[in-house]
Amino acid sequence: MLNEIKEHRSIRKYTDKQIPKDVMDSILNAAIRASNTGNMQVYSIVVTTDSKIKDELAPTHFNQPMVKNAPAILTFCADFNRFNKWCRQRNAEPGYDNFLSFLTAAIDAIIAAQNACIEAQANGLGICYLGTAIYNADKIIDILNLPKGVIPVTAVTIGYPAETPELTDRLPIEAVVHYEKYDDFTTEDINKLYEEKEAREDNKQFIAENNKETLAQVFTDVRYPLANNEHFSEVLFGVLKKQGFLK
Repeated sequence: MLNEIKEHRSIRKYTDKQIPKDVMDSILNAAIRASNTGNMQVYSIVVTTDSKIKDELAPTHFNQPMVKNAPAILTFCADFNRFNKWCRQRNAEPGYDNFLSFLTAAIDAIIAAQNACIEAQANGLGICYLGTAIYNADKIIDILNLPKGVIPVTAVTIGYPAETPELTDRLPIEAVVHYEKYDDFTTEDINKLYEEKEAREDNKQFIAENNKETLAQVFTDVRYPLANNEHFSEVLFGVLKKQGFLK
């Protein structure tokens, strides 16, 4: 299992081979064994294998080809709908119509998603996270008939790999791990930590293709610009209100 974690690759091309039911059940059972807040399990997983529904979902994920190509898409949702109904049916009034509750459920859903991904890889499948799920949560809610109290927070494509891409680069451990207290970074620290990433030929190509001076500009100006961040933030706040997490 540790090898599956260390050898993780994002797979964007899949074979036509379907996922056997026992394998999918194993993946889903691994997901529901994940750690969660108060053992409430305030998340849900929508498994999509129908080609028509995948076609509907594709635009919400920026028409990335693997959405239609993958045998299955798992949409992980923050879900207080089920828990709220249980509370009310047991004469207990839930107080989960607030941002903290959404954040709690979203964290639980993400942890469950990672369990599912590790189990999928252990069974010889490939996965790719789709961060676009939260960008277009409003549209996915309609497509998947998600009731009030349920919001998609991430989606994962799963299938048998038709490619073996190189391992994605990662920052060195000292970039993300702090001991005892947070040790802030000096200018020299930042230069050293990002030196290897900036020296990669594929990243140099990204800079040239996007007509930028630095790799950082590719992120701030092209991949995750302020205008997009503000737009999708506004969409998400609207979804939170509609789904009952913000008043």
